Amino acid sequence: MNQQEVSVRIFKALGHPIRYKIVKFLYDGPKCVCKLNEHIEFSQANLSQHLKILKEAGILSSEKVGMNIHYKISSEEIKSIIDSVDKFAVSYLHDLK
Repeated sequence: MNQQEVSVRIFKALGHPIRYKIVKFLYDGPKCVCKLNEHIEFSQANLSQHLKILKEAGILSSEKVGMNIHYKISSEEIKSIIDSVDKFAVSYLHDLK
């Protein structure tokens, strides 16, 4: 896998509304998968699939804490990407008015 393929994989993973919502929910720190399940209104199986895609793209990492799995954003660079896109989106929407 080369750099371009990894970049595309990251953008694809972040391009789904549910996965975007998961990453934004984890902005302030690691959360138990049970909290994610409460916050994201989808089945456990569906949530697991989204988490798997985010992990495979290197966006999230997980750690077993007692009986639970905790997920977190793998690096500050991921937050920077999202912050940049969010800033651009606000500017874009403002310019449309």
